[in-house]
Amino acid sequence: MQSDELRQINYLLAETDAAYHEAAVAFGLADSTQRILYALYCADGKCLLGDITKLSGLSKQTVHSSLHKLERQGLLTVERFDGRKKAVSLTARGGDLAARTVARLVTVENAVLAGWSADERATYIALARKYLDGFRDGLRHMK
Repeated sequence: MQSDELRQINYLLAETDAAYHEAAVAFGLADSTQRILYALYCADGKCLLGDITKLSGLSKQTVHSSLHKLERQGLLTVERFDGRKKAVSLTARGGDLAARTVARLVTVENAVLAGWSADERATYIALARKYLDGFRDGLRHMK
């Protein structure tokens, strides 16, 4: 049975996801597009394909299919890099789209964190990391 604390955590996580989805809808973007643009924007417009998968939280299949669509739309390029790796870069059009959309999310996120004390930010990060590490450890023991 779920504890009240777990219910609250799950509710807040779901509501946070819903808020990001609402932003994507308002921007006219698919959730996956928003996550990819966000990852690229935060990496100054260019990063490795594997990093996009890690930073976006999307599956490899979703990232690959989304990247092909975004590349066809002229929003980014995918090129070989250092052997088998691939580098993904925003085009000028993609950079403009990111500036009109995900850059605004980053501004909101930074404003929220600026309203917290340094101790609150550090505590939040430490507790989120502790929860994630504990959850992953628990999953490993389930196997």
